[in-house]
Amino acid sequence: MTQPHVITPQNLTGKSALVFGGSRGIGAAIAKRLAEDGADVAITYVSAPDHATSTVEQIKTQARLGLAIQADSANHADLSRAVARAVEEFGKLDIVVVNAGILRLGPVDTFSVTDLDLMLAVNVRGVFLAIQAAIAHMTFGGRIVTIGSNTAAGNRYAGSTVYAMTKAAVATMVKGLALERAERVVTINNVKPGPTLTAWKRRRVDPH
Repeated sequence: MTQPHVITPQNLTGKSALVFGGSRGIGAAIAKRLAEDGADVAITYVSAPDHATSTVEQIKTQARLGLAIQADSANHADLSRAVARAVEEFGKLDIVVVNAGILRLGPVDTFSVTDLDLMLAVNVRGVFLAIQAAIAHMTFGGRIVTIGSNTAAGNRYAGSTVYAMTKAAVATMVKGLALERAERVVTINNVKPGPTLTAWKRRRVDPH
């Protein structure tokens, strides 16, 4: 029988992190794990202040600093402001996780331009701009992780073409950015999880 993979604790004492889209679901789990491992953590959220507050309170139970910042990942100014606020609070950024994303489903013949533009704005443009805003403040040897999807390697079900397209774009983007930042030893990776049971998965609402 295959043994479950065990993630060993990391010593992140003295490190600071910013998780875009960290109020619930995968993002909240990441934020809490970073705090458990010793990091101070800021998170962004759009429309779930109660979830954001709850996540920050759980971060603080680890005797770490926690901060919730309202920021729309489709808005360039919001992304820049979130980075500036995290740097103001922590003095630096060692770890950035770009988790914010949205899902709209539908066949090509009925998929609206509004939904197409929104998904590109958050899932692709927002990821690039979040990294762009953060990179200037990253410490030597910093870590950037984007949360993608296994759909980047191939569309898994009808109606998810646009979603898969955005995740494939990010996977390609990260490969290029990783080469660009290698000289500063800033590691950039794209993680591609499969279906994950979260409140968002149950309700089909925006996860950020």
